[in-house]
Amino acid sequence: MSGLPPCPQCGSEYTYEDGAQLVCPECAHEWSASADAAPGGDGERVIKDSVGNVLQDGDTVTVIKDLKVKGSSSVVKVGTKVKNIRLCDGDHDIDCKIDGIGAMKLKSEFVKKV
Repeated sequence: MSGLPPCPQCGSEYTYEDGAQLVCPECAHEWSASADAAPGGDGERVIKDSVGNVLQDGDTVTVIKDLKVKGSSSVVKVGTKVKNIRLCDGDHDIDCKIDGIGAMKLKSEFVKKV
């Protein structure tokens, strides 16, 4: 084709350019063309907590707000410590296990690094 990279989400080869973005017509995923231009994938996303501290895999964080657990009557209370987090892509960018609740994903805007 035209030498454009395949879609990182679905793997489709039919990507096209739209200004500074690359677009996949099959799954409608959009991403920055400049991140793919750098060889070796150096355009890694930096995830920060609610006060601007950079988070890394294995960090311990504290929840700063009561969070309702979707599909359950459980609530993750303010001050709950979450150990050994894993960072992932998506809207909910922290993957973790919380005692008494189990595995779940959190948004980085609702946690503070300890």
